[in-house]
Amino acid sequence: MSEDSRRPLDTVSRLLPGFGLLVLIATAAVLVADAVPGVNALLLGVALGALVANTAGVPDTAQPGIRTRKLLLETGIVLLGARIAIDELVASGPMLVGAVVATVVASVAFVELISRRVFGLADEMGSLLAAGASVCGVSAATTIAGTIDADGESLTHVVAAVLLFDALTLAIFPVLGGLLPLSGQQFGIWAGLSMFSTGPVTAAGFAHSDVAGQWATVTKLARNSMLGVVALWYAVHYAGGRTDSLASAAKGVPRFLVGFGLVAAAANLGLFDPETLSIIDSASDALFALAFVGLGLGVRVDSMRKTGVAPVVVLATHLVAVSVVSLGLVLAIF
Repeated sequence: MSEDSRRPLDTVSRLLPGFGLLVLIATAAVLVADAVPGVNALLLGVALGALVANTAGVPDTAQPGIRTRKLLLETGIVLLGARIAIDELVASGPMLVGAVVATVVASVAFVELISRRVFGLADEMGSLLAAGASVCGVSAATTIAGTIDADGESLTHVVAAVLLFDALTLAIFPVLGGLLPLSGQQFGIWAGLSMFSTGPVTAAGFAHSDVAGQWATVTKLARNSMLGVVALWYAVHYAGGRTDSLASAAKGVPRFLVGFGLVAAAANLGLFDPETLSIIDSASDALFALAFVGLGLGVRVDSMRKTGVAPVVVLATHLVAVSVVSLGLVLAIF
């Protein structure tokens, strides 16, 4: 066998131990989450990965395969573009679009400010928290992590904090919806503006009513559609703020972000049939499941102690603030 023909086999054999570990842990997390109601497979994957890393440890032979988590994340982000529904954003009306844009812009600015000035977090950590809180939770945080080349440990802390609040808000918001004098439309828009991730938003909306579920989904999709704009802003910002030309801005845009935009455009032009979209969604979910296990395997408890509870407090402060303000906004104009 020639040297050139052996190279692919050598690469596979080098990546196989670590990649196999990712698949094993991710499969276990999915099976447990399917069997136990209320368990989030992504969060469990991170937790199991961290448990393995901090108890049994990860052998050196597995490290090359585990490092594929960056490629897995980026590929999952590209496929995530198929979920962006531009037509639903346009159909939802100018008032809702204005509320979404105002919420996203204000949320990014607020979290960036308090994370740095009040809690003294590093710039990258603050940006990941701002993206996750303002746009679409874990998906936005992972996208921005790739855009600004943030380290995996910071992303893991943010992912864990976001998923914690996904669980809490999914339990709390339907209860609040029953206590507050809100119509189905009002509750749906409020949940869509305030909560972090798409799944919990939709679930909370339909837990209230069918009307609330529909408006929660449309509102959240409108927020999700801001992901490309926010990611481009961070790419330019972290590249040094070079906005004097399109060429300088393009230098800050990673290739996977371009892929994300192309997939979103193709999906909204109807180039994918329903079966293809379903396959893309499943592939994106699988890639994220593997990547998050990889993030967990990179977690070290000693390092996490240095961060403390600050990311959780930042997200809690933001959630309370945006929930109160957006509730007033919804009651006033919808």
